[in-house]
Amino acid sequence: MTHFGPAVDAALEACVVPGFSRIGLAVRSRLLPEFTDAYPAAGRTIIITGATSGIGYAAAVELARRGAAVHFLARDRGRAERARRGIAAASGSTAISYGLADLEDLDAVRALGRQFRATHDQLDVLIHNAGVIHPEFRTDGAGTELTILGQVAAPFLLTTLLMPALLAAAPSRVITVSSGGMYTQRLDLATLQLPRSYYGGVTAYARAKRAQVALSREWARRLAGTGVAFHAMHPGWVDTPGVAAALPGFRRVTRPILLSPEQGADTIVWLATAPHARLGSGRFWHDRRARPEHPLPWTREKDPATARKLWDHLAAATATDSPKLAQAGRDSAADEHDIPAQGQR
Repeated sequence: MTHFGPAVDAALEACVVPGFSRIGLAVRSRLLPEFTDAYPAAGRTIIITGATSGIGYAAAVELARRGAAVHFLARDRGRAERARRGIAAASGSTAISYGLADLEDLDAVRALGRQFRATHDQLDVLIHNAGVIHPEFRTDGAGTELTILGQVAAPFLLTTLLMPALLAAAPSRVITVSSGGMYTQRLDLATLQLPRSYYGGVTAYARAKRAQVALSREWARRLAGTGVAFHAMHPGWVDTPGVAAALPGFRRVTRPILLSPEQGADTIVWLATAPHARLGSGRFWHDRRARPEHPLPWTREKDPATARKLWDHLAAATATDSPKLAQAGRDSAADEHDIPAQGQR
């Protein structure tokens, strides 16, 4: 570790290619004090979505290896069973289980939440990792585009359903895996869902990821003082099956510097295991450091209440509006001047 570490880190973050690749992680892991930490996870119950491959699978293996009881969510029973066996073999743990649900089906998410609550009183960590780029415009029966449905509405609903277990386990935490692509988008409720006429899968994905980060911050505001912390992060550029399928050209050009899934999972594991008091709540992370949400100033929300309005809309749309949580939002609205600006985080 050297006193040049923070300056080098800032330079890497400003230069996207080295900062988001294995180059940045290799340099930071040698210069920053955060990378001397390795915390156990024994006794913790952790749920992670999207853990049958890629970053989620790697995170599940490492958290199980550190002693956590890992419960992951998957859509397909065959893939889930193969992942369960693989995670158990790689980690040496038998405390691996899974639930089946399609996150683009909110009724399935509700059923899964009820099933977990029926067998678990407490939940220490909830990790929203699942994500997919849909190349074509598709909606559910109500007209909600599937990217928004599976990556904005479903995580919101699952968080709400599991909140009693998270509160019972406090200090607990919710971690949302976003994407560096969200840096290019502004959260605007009027344009969050792209219309069919100019739909693009990558843009839809980036907008959903921007919404995830804003919602994580809004959850932190509403749940301040409860012991449930909220963190969003982006893993950098990672060589995963999802990237290979959705962005083959990008992968072909950048493959020599892409992070491995294990490297991409590093900050997720760190956020899931580091001491609660050290991390705070409502921050956005990359390579174990809190980062500004808006390095491009034009991506800031025009309306400071946008995140709160999105939270309220999702609560109504998913029929999970909790009086306690809604009141927490109203009570804290008057205290927004006490919330640090993003540049202060």
